[in-house]
Amino acid sequence: MRTLVSLLILFSFLSTSGQKTIYKKYDSEALNDTREVSIYLPKSYDKDSISNFPLAIVLDGHKLFDLYVGTSNYYSYQDNAPEQIVVGINMKDTRTKDAGYDIITSELTTDSKKFYRFIRDELVPFMEATYKTSPFLTIVGEGLTANFITHFLQEKYSIFNAYLCLNPSLSEDINTQIDSYKLRNLSREDNTFYFYLAGNPYSSSKKIAKIKNFGNFIKSIEIDNFNVVFDKFSNSPSSSSVSGEGISRAFAKVFEIYSGITVDEYNEKIKDLSPPDAISYLEIKYLDIEFLFGANIGIRKQDVFAIEDIILDKENGDYLDDFGKMILKLFPTSEMGNYYLGKYYESGNDFKSALEQYRLGFGKMDPRDPNADLYYQNVERLLNNRN
Repeated sequence: MRTLVSLLILFSFLSTSGQKTIYKKYDSEALNDTREVSIYLPKSYDKDSISNFPLAIVLDGHKLFDLYVGTSNYYSYQDNAPEQIVVGINMKDTRTKDAGYDIITSELTTDSKKFYRFIRDELVPFMEATYKTSPFLTIVGEGLTANFITHFLQEKYSIFNAYLCLNPSLSEDINTQIDSYKLRNLSREDNTFYFYLAGNPYSSSKKIAKIKNFGNFIKSIEIDNFNVVFDKFSNSPSSSSVSGEGISRAFAKVFEIYSGITVDEYNEKIKDLSPPDAISYLEIKYLDIEFLFGANIGIRKQDVFAIEDIILDKENGDYLDDFGKMILKLFPTSEMGNYYLGKYYESGNDFKSALEQYRLGFGKMDPRDPNADLYYQNVERLLNNRN
């Protein structure tokens, strides 16, 4: 586990070409004070004029910012998450003031309500107006600040898509508070939400019991688009590793839709689908990736191959035409759409149309692509048949 945490932090310092961190003192009207923020822009930010990037607000930035950035870099490098813009708020000297709650009522204090408004009304709008952000927002807190971020669930229209609560120091009536927020209203939003909760086995027994009670409660709230993960880390080797592992595990869940189709995803959601439903599943997956994460990643060949057998083996391959057209609609620069249209026409003995599609697809490929010669064999086969 120490190796994993070290690796994640290392990724925040490696491959720094194009990456930059901006350090800013933000003058807040809500706080009538300043806060130090660190703004991380990923390496593709200035190179990619089309894409937008998910935004993460990291509280306790003085200790979690580098860890979150490292995890983000690691997962994006593995193509398991989009690159993100990350904002860390330095709370080293202000966390008790900014994230405190009344010991009697469990409500946020006057000062923490100001900090809440600072994030909601100033920092998030500033980031969205200044940088190329996508609609997907994450907020991260640990201990006291993890309790604080749960209060954002009260908003009538959710600000954040993902909440990462690491070993929270919960208020006494947290379950009652969450229940009053009417989370079922989230089901009316055309969006997806994640709530990740991780405990720490090295905390006091009272704190562990409170987190367990809260975790069981929030998991019992069944809302289709509100995904809850409760990690207890009963076998974690050290207290300090929980935050690193927690952020990493949260990434695996929060960005699962971004990742390529896994064996589990295929077995649980795809293998029994009809060809039109499998095509629709893949199309929706990539439309969601583009909408939520602002990522123009192109279609992954392994995802196309993942459902290829369904298209070919079921219903006599009659849906090859729809398959190719779907790929061309999503990614017109990909040769794969033309390839499947070519196979469709070839299976119907319309060799002229098949040859045209194979040629169009080959024309989109880089001659240096090691698969280009293999692709051209389709053209040669039809030319030979015609002769």
